[in-house]
Amino acid sequence: MDSKESTAGKARDQQDKESRVVLEKAKDDNVKFVEMQFTDLMGTVKSTTIPVERLGEILEKGIWFDGSSIEGFARICESDMILVPDISTYAVLPWKQKDKATARFICDVHRPDNTPYESDPRYILRSVIREAEDMGFAFKVGPELEFFLFRHESNNGHGFSTKPVTHDTAGYFDFSPKDLASDVRSDIMLALEELGIEVEMSHHEVAPGQHEIDFRYGDALATADRAITLKNTIKSIAYSHDLHATFMPKPIFGQNGSGMHVHQSLFDINTGKNVFFDPGSETKLSKTAEHFIAGQLKHVKEMCAVIAPTVNSYKRLVPSYDAPVYICWAQINRSSLIRIPRYSPGREQSTRAELRCPDPSCNPYLAFAVMLKAGLEGIKNKLELPDSVDDDVYGFDNEIREKMAIDTLPGSLGQAIDEMKKGSIVRKAFGEDTFRKYLMVKAREWDNYQIQVTPWEQKEYFAVL
Repeated sequence: MDSKESTAGKARDQQDKESRVVLEKAKDDNVKFVEMQFTDLMGTVKSTTIPVERLGEILEKGIWFDGSSIEGFARICESDMILVPDISTYAVLPWKQKDKATARFICDVHRPDNTPYESDPRYILRSVIREAEDMGFAFKVGPELEFFLFRHESNNGHGFSTKPVTHDTAGYFDFSPKDLASDVRSDIMLALEELGIEVEMSHHEVAPGQHEIDFRYGDALATADRAITLKNTIKSIAYSHDLHATFMPKPIFGQNGSGMHVHQSLFDINTGKNVFFDPGSETKLSKTAEHFIAGQLKHVKEMCAVIAPTVNSYKRLVPSYDAPVYICWAQINRSSLIRIPRYSPGREQSTRAELRCPDPSCNPYLAFAVMLKAGLEGIKNKLELPDSVDDDVYGFDNEIREKMAIDTLPGSLGQAIDEMKKGSIVRKAFGEDTFRKYLMVKAREWDNYQIQVTPWEQKEYFAVL
């Protein structure tokens, strides 16, 4: 037996062992049904449900589904797809009835010949992670997902009514009794812990009805899985409290929108040390960190259609609402696009860069993939980091910003699509076929938006024209 056969045999043995363990776990948990989950290109969770009696067979062979009906997936002439459950993602959904106990797996999407499907968002992120590993790096991230809770009367079945009613009128870090959702967030945190997600903090955010729940920093693929799970959990628990949770970036005019700030670092895959830290640097940032940040600053405009992917995203990315607009970096300054939290002695492993323009409407697998790809390009090309901008950029006039060469993010999804077409990063991260599929979906969204007649237009023009 050659070494390849030996390695493959050991892998099969390990997989068989893990399958036996999870089958026993499902039996102990009295599981009756199993959801096989995956996401489409836009980040929408899809699933197929099986009786637990079929789990052993599906752990071995996967389960067939029709990919032609999934946004951004296969054409109808090549629709056969296989879902392959990732055994490490087994969890029992805590909001399901006990007599109908339901477990879930997050799945990889394969072709019928069992090769990975190139447009599977998990595969795309895995591919860029492998590129980082070939360079000696592990990519770790910590997203901060904000969301709103509305009363159910705000949802007319097709989205929000004209006057959405927030769950409370509290503000940033307010305490009960003003923060009516403290019990809701507690239930969410307990459910997340049952799902194996370590919650670090929850609190009320700036706008009425707005909240944030943060979980532990970790490897990018596992963190993307957790972000998807967090969104589903929040929506499910909110519903049980007769509330509607939304991750829409800007649900209310005149209030802060919901972002998904992403803290990010690279670690040496051999030593486990944070390679962003340099004790001899004034900023405590290493050259590797500077190149990484420079790469993201250079390519952020072309990434925007992925990390801020909706029409509504660009109604959040406006001045005066704590959202970044100007492409610069700084320490502490929260008006900058990339913020470097201050170094604290003894916390060298926490050195990180916080990218502030992503929002929770994005597909986290694709968002992390393009963010990492841009940073790696910066490292490969040894891009120089421009000077930091430590003052409030919102207070600068156009002349000052022009003199300092501070560029701006796209002002609309249409502009973001144009930047994505001109750039190279998303194309490299996605591959040509997926790049074209994604572009087609986003262009259709923008075209549909442009021909809508909005309530604002009716109010502004109907009587006077």
